[in-house]
Amino acid sequence: MRALLCSLALLFAVSVPSLAAPPPSSLTPPQQRLLRGGWRRAGLTNGWVYVHLQGTPQQLGFQHGYLLAPEISDALAMFKLKLPHTTGKSWHFYRVAARDVLLPHIEKQYRQELQGISDGLRAHGVRADLLDVIVLNAFEELPYYYVPWYNKLHATPTPPRVQAQPNCSAFVATGSYTKDHNVVMGHNTWTSYMTGERWNVIFDIVPQHGYHILMDGFPGVITSNDDFGINSAGLMITETTITSFVGWKNDGIPEFVRSRKAMQYASSIDDYVRIMEAGNNGGYANDWLIGDRKTGEIARLELGLKHVRVWRTRDGFYGGANYPSDPRVMHDECPGFNDTNIRLSPNARRARWHQLAAQYKGKIDLKRAEAFESDTYDVVTKSKHPCLRTLSGHGELDANGYDQWAWGAYYPGGTVSNKVVDAADAKAMRFEAAFGHADGIAFNAAQYLKKHPQFAWEKPFLNDLPAGTWTEFKAGEK
Repeated sequence: MRALLCSLALLFAVSVPSLAAPPPSSLTPPQQRLLRGGWRRAGLTNGWVYVHLQGTPQQLGFQHGYLLAPEISDALAMFKLKLPHTTGKSWHFYRVAARDVLLPHIEKQYRQELQGISDGLRAHGVRADLLDVIVLNAFEELPYYYVPWYNKLHATPTPPRVQAQPNCSAFVATGSYTKDHNVVMGHNTWTSYMTGERWNVIFDIVPQHGYHILMDGFPGVITSNDDFGINSAGLMITETTITSFVGWKNDGIPEFVRSRKAMQYASSIDDYVRIMEAGNNGGYANDWLIGDRKTGEIARLELGLKHVRVWRTRDGFYGGANYPSDPRVMHDECPGFNDTNIRLSPNARRARWHQLAAQYKGKIDLKRAEAFESDTYDVVTKSKHPCLRTLSGHGELDANGYDQWAWGAYYPGGTVSNKVVDAADAKAMRFEAAFGHADGIAFNAAQYLKKHPQFAWEKPFLNDLPAGTWTEFKAGEK
């Protein structure tokens, strides 16, 4: 077993190029023109990579692929190990799905951007084509929504258990709930640590058409995907994934396309809802939390496939913790979801959001939002007890796990990043972010694997995750 892991580590390590990109002078004149206007900040800023993309869809893609080639290559290698292991489907299976199911429904501008990422990768010396890039962009919706649908349709014998994965603890508040009566939003990303350690890019995107975007994201992916971002039209966007959701529409528009388009072109809550609903394929089903800094209005968009519901207010608090809110979505599209057992992660975190909203009504600001996203109070034990029931999640410390996510005891997953923003920040196109656990608890991969050898298959790609430091990021930084 040890020899196999060492071989795997070597196999995947040699596929990742050096951080040093080929100098722009080595590019052809057309490639140099595509790269013009794009740049990345040298090194890491408290764990984050900051990259600026600007121009046509082809330029955005080429800059993205070229500037983030090492990170994208690493992410592709990781998923080529993870997806077959966890879903029983080969990388070839996913490439076929990208070609036959997703590609026909990707509109021209985003197809050009995705192709540009592939072109930028090749200019950097990374071998990955358009289909590889599409699979990477669909790493949430293909494995956890399309695969269960496919297995049921084809009566796949004894397939591995695949469940929609958790993504996040989030809130949005306005009116009498916030200190200045304007919108405040917070979000932390939950995922497996092996994936989440790579979810560390701050994207500053100035597209040829549409609004300026500042968002966190994953290398090689054209949308935020966890999701947290703001645009120059005044929208503030985040979400949490709906636990136990089942549904897929094979001829729909990929979720990563709709969410990027909504971030790029929506200037109102109505716009955002319309774009997300149009062509909904059921992939990556979320409760979207939306704020409009111009009006002070906030909304929750629960986007099921059979049912869609929108709540809106100029005076309120919406929390998100991977639970469905509409009874129709819960009963018709989330089979097996138990909304009454307080010991389950979504229900415990929902109860904690209710406590915090009541306790800090009228006092919520950026500092309070940071404290919310770092919170490790467990409503069951009534104590500080970091686990999967706390807003800042720690699967590696939880002996119970959570069956509805197929996360067993001491699963290496939980919170991997944190972001907060208020209306003043959004107007200035900036937000605060902390990579890792903002609650101060670091994750040490070597120590963890020594205690939990059942996850040794992750060793080639499981890295340390730091205790996060809050850092301000602003559009247009150099």
